[in-house]
Amino acid sequence: MAQFEELIKGDKPVLVDFFATWCGPCKMMHPILEELKSKVGDKMKIIKIDIDECRELADDYDVQAVPTLMLFKDGKTMWQHTGVRTANDLYSEIEKFL
Repeated sequence: MAQFEELIKGDKPVLVDFFATWCGPCKMMHPILEELKSKVGDKMKIIKIDIDECRELADDYDVQAVPTLMLFKDGKTMWQHTGVRTANDLYSEIEKFL
C-alpha cells in the first residue's frame, strides 16, 4: 500500500488498471493497454492491480466494478473510467495530463 502511494505521488502520470483475472472485459484491456503504452512511451507509467489480491487498495479507491482505470498525478486522481475503451479513446482522454 505504501509503495503504491509513493508511486502515484510522482509528477509522471500513472495509469492504474484495477482488474480481476476472472473478468472477460479485463482480459480485453491487456492488448489495449499495450497499444496505449506504445503511444505514450515513457511519459506515463501503466500498472495493473488485481483487486482480488489487493482488496484493501481497491476498497480505498472505491473500485466497484472492473476494469476500472484511474489516472494519478502528484497523488491526485485526475481521471477515472470503468469499462473497456479503445487505445485511441484512452489516449484522447489522458493526453492532456502527459
